[in-house]
Amino acid sequence: MRASLHPARAVVMVFLLAIVVGSVLLMLPWSRDGGGSAPWLTAFFTAVSAVCVAGLIVVDTGTYWSGFGQVVIMVLFQLGGFGMMTASTLLGLMVNRSLRLRTKLLTQVETHAIGLGDVVSVARLVLVVTIGMELLLAAWLSWRLHFAYGAPWGDAAWNGLFHAISAYNNAGFSTHADSLVRYAADQWVLLPVMMAALVGGIGFPVLHDLRNKTFHPHRWSLHSKLTLATTGVLFLVGLCGVLMFEWTNARTLGPMAAGQKLLSAAFASVAARTVGFNTIDIGGLTRESIALHYFLMFVGGGSASTAGGVKVGTIAILALLVIAEIRGRADSEAFGRRVSSSAQRQAITVLVLGSALTTIGTLAILFVTEFPTDQVIFEVIAAFGSAGLSTGITADLPASGQLILAGLMYAGRVGTITLAVSLAMGERRTPYRYPEEHPIVG
Repeated sequence: MRASLHPARAVVMVFLLAIVVGSVLLMLPWSRDGGGSAPWLTAFFTAVSAVCVAGLIVVDTGTYWSGFGQVVIMVLFQLGGFGMMTASTLLGLMVNRSLRLRTKLLTQVETHAIGLGDVVSVARLVLVVTIGMELLLAAWLSWRLHFAYGAPWGDAAWNGLFHAISAYNNAGFSTHADSLVRYAADQWVLLPVMMAALVGGIGFPVLHDLRNKTFHPHRWSLHSKLTLATTGVLFLVGLCGVLMFEWTNARTLGPMAAGQKLLSAAFASVAARTVGFNTIDIGGLTRESIALHYFLMFVGGGSASTAGGVKVGTIAILALLVIAEIRGRADSEAFGRRVSSSAQRQAITVLVLGSALTTIGTLAILFVTEFPTDQVIFEVIAAFGSAGLSTGITADLPASGQLILAGLMYAGRVGTITLAVSLAMGERRTPYRYPEEHPIVG
C-alpha cells in the first residue's frame, strides 16, 4: 500500500499529520498563557493556519498563547513554509548521503524541481536560503527593536526571530496584537520584512535559476521570467491601487506624510499576496481597495514558494492565452518560447477549481452567518490564498464558519500542490482521438 501511494497524496497526508500533532500540542495546558487547556477548535484552527502559513487567527497570538505555545506555532509555520517533504529529504541527505527514487519524487512535488536530478540541489538551496534569510532578518529586527524601541534583549530577540520566520514563510503570525501597525513609519523594519517575504514568495525554482544563471538572464527558464515579470506587474498594480484608493482615507493612509503613505502602500501591495502582516487597518479600507485585495490575495505568490494562492505563473499563463486568442494566434508565446498546451490546461483547471472553492466557501459562510458579503468574501479568499489578512470577523464566526475557513486554508495550501502534480504526473496519451467539433463560445 505504501509503495502505491501517489507522491502528491503523500504530501497531503503529511501536512494533515502535522496539523493533528500541532492541535494536540496546542491543547496542552502549558501552551496557553494563564493555564488551562485551549478549546479544541481554537487549537485546531490555529494549527491549520500555522501549517498552511495562512496567518488567520481566532485569538491573539502574543497574549493567549504561552511561550511554549508560541514556539509550537512558530515550528508549525516553519515546517509548513519550508515543506514537510523537503525537510525529510534534507534529513535523509544528512543521514544517508543519498536518496531513493520515491523520496526524490515526494520532494519534487513540493519543490517543483524541473527534473529528479535537480531535487538535491533545490533542497539544499531551500535550506541555505531559508536559514540564511531568517537568521539575518532575526538579527536585524532584534537589533532594531532593542535600540529603537527600548525592548529588553530577551524580548527583542524573541520577537525578532518570530517575525523573521513568519515573514520569510509568508505566515502572517505576529506576537503583536496590532500586527505591524506600530512600525508603519519605520522603513528599517518594514523594508527588510518585505524583502524576506518577496524572496520566500518568489519560489525556489526561480531562486535556483537565479543562483545558477545570475549573469545569464537569457538562459533563465520561461517559468522564472514569467514569475519575475508578473510579480513586478502585480506589485506596481497593488502599489498604485492602494495609493489611489486610500490617499485621503482618514482610517488608513490619510493622516500619514507622503513618504509614509508610499511605504505603507508598498507594504500593503506585498502583504496582500500572502504575507499576512498589515500596517494599516484592513477593516478601514475603501471598497475599491477591498476589491483589489480580492484579486491580489487570490493570485498569491510563485509556485513552490512559501506563499499561497493560485500562483503567479498560473495567472501569467492564462494572460498569455487570452492575448494569443485575441490576436488570433494558435500558440501562447513569451520571451521567445511557446507555452505548452498541457500547461495551459493545468492553469485553467487550477483557476476554475480555485474559483469554485472560494465561491462555495463564500456561500457556505453566508448561510451560517449574517456578516456583510464583502467581509465574508475577504475572509474566504484570505483563507484560500493563505493571505492572513482579515477585516476582523474571523474570531466572531460560529464554529461551523471557522471550520469552513480551516478547510479552505488546507485546500488552498496543499490542494493546489496535489492538483498541479496530479495533472502533470497523471497525464497520459490515448491511442485514439474523437472527431473534432467546435461548440459555440460567447
